[in-house]
Amino acid sequence: MREFSAIGYRSLRKIACPVSDLEVFVGGNGVGKTNLYRALELIRAAADNSLGLHLAQEGMAAAFWAGQRRSGPQRIVLEASLSNPQARGVYRYHVEVGFPQRGTAAAFDLEPQVKEEWLSYDGGGRQVRLVDRRGPSVMARDETGRPVEVDIDLLASETVLGRLEDPGRYPMLDMVRRTLLEWRFYHGLRTDAASPLRRPCPAVASANLAADGANLAAVFATLAHIRQDTSDLDAAVAEAFPGARLIVPPPERVASFGMTFAEFPDRVFEPEELSDGTLRFLALAGALLAYRLPPFVALNEPEASLHPELMAPLARLVTRASERAQVWLVTHSHPLADVISQSGAGEVRTVRKDAGATAIEGLSLLGRYAEAEED
Repeated sequence: MREFSAIGYRSLRKIACPVSDLEVFVGGNGVGKTNLYRALELIRAAADNSLGLHLAQEGMAAAFWAGQRRSGPQRIVLEASLSNPQARGVYRYHVEVGFPQRGTAAAFDLEPQVKEEWLSYDGGGRQVRLVDRRGPSVMARDETGRPVEVDIDLLASETVLGRLEDPGRYPMLDMVRRTLLEWRFYHGLRTDAASPLRRPCPAVASANLAADGANLAAVFATLAHIRQDTSDLDAAVAEAFPGARLIVPPPERVASFGMTFAEFPDRVFEPEELSDGTLRFLALAGALLAYRLPPFVALNEPEASLHPELMAPLARLVTRASERAQVWLVTHSHPLADVISQSGAGEVRTVRKDAGATAIEGLSLLGRYAEAEED
């Protein structure tokens, strides 16, 4: 991802920012850090056609910017720019959501409705619209580059990005959708007694960690018995828990793991016996050291339930992951942000409130950071 912007979503009155390989957003409670994270989740949701569902679950009235605004209908506007790894061009995806007009057919009165949606490509010369949706009308460029009207049964709450699945005829649209679908968001890594992290899982080779961590044992087994290299994982565990070892037995029908500790080197502690902090750190290690990382990884307050002494090991997991993927980190922890800042691996941004709206220190209205403008 190159750039991201959001207008009218919760505390994000109007914000646009470039995205580096590692972005760390730090700030106090209530400044809107999590809203930045959620807005990115909504862009990903557009790719699997669940954007309307996500906003309906939040409640559209609650999802709108609550402060003063210009006259006219309320809108939530989300946009992301993606690099093309095979070329020098940039794809830009844009979607606007609002309430239906009263009496609109095939729409409930208070459901989220896509008002405008487009995908463009800029190859360095001029920007070309690959997809353009205005209400029920959809134009898309086919495999020859020719614009055609698309005959598609599209509900007002659905996205073209999520519904128009025809990679042969619309290859660029399909590439953007598949890229967004690979994004991973980690904020629901539960550690309670019924957590999926505490259970064995089917023994299926797993390239990366599921959003709920349910395949953590398979992620560890993939590193240990398919890649046959757990050096980074072992080093992370040893730094976080001196004298401890992660035990990953060869899987049969299910995959499992356990830990030994310096005080009890011959006793393997199963996941259900591990403390919340230990288990959460292992889950984050699985997310950030997996066999194959997604192109974009977002973490929301990963420091929750971790001892302060684990901030430095966690920071090193994050910086290591940023060598293989883009990482977006939202945190309350200044110690965690400080270690990352001292490493020089990423950019640490301070988030604050300005007249009720989320703001990022050093970010101009044009969507550029002060240090970049100085350069």
